[in-house]
Amino acid sequence: MERDPDDLELSDVEADALHELQLGIEYVHRAYGTLLEFHHELGHAMDRMGDAEDALREAGHEEWADALRDDHLPAGAVSDQWTFELVEEFSEEFVAEVDAFETEVREELADGVDHVTERRQKRQLRDRADSED
Repeated sequence: MERDPDDLELSDVEADALHELQLGIEYVHRAYGTLLEFHHELGHAMDRMGDAEDALREAGHEEWADALRDDHLPAGAVSDQWTFELVEEFSEEFVAEVDAFETEVREELADGVDHVTERRQKRQLRDRADSED
């Protein structure tokens, strides 16, 4: 059974703060998705550049093919980090830490109930619809 968010001993200011924190966390997860998309897109780009290396070599342009192989394909995307390393670090350090923080705040303020604001809004809209009948 779903908990009634009005049963919580939660002030309006606390509910607002928790709601803003949860919205922030949702944006962190969206940013993570964007980072994953960047990782995948760059991986596809590197595959195409590998194909270009083969084509340059086949066309007799060994020097360019070697430069692509030696200088560009093994290079990291940011500060010599490959994108999978950026994804891992962001996920394991930043995302995990802010998720844990949000859980701690939600446990303390709202007895672990998630989406308090949305639950209140759901109940209000349904009550309003029921009263109109």
